Amino acid sequence: MRTTIRPVRDEQGITTAEYAVGTAAGAGPAGLLYKMLTGGFGDKLLKLLYDHVLGLLGIG
Repeated sequence: MRTTIRPVRDEQGITTAEYAVGTAAGAGPAGLLYKMLTGGFGDKLLKLLYDHVLGLLGIG
């Protein structure tokens, strides 16, 4: 009688489809954040934060 030994599949890591979903899920918010920070909103937000930090330090 002959027995066939099958290799055990290692299911660690992620598959190509999961890479695609993860990349798409990360690219959407990253693109939105980039558009927000490079537009007028980003300029105002950074100026507000900068002025606030200077005020906390007693410089501004």
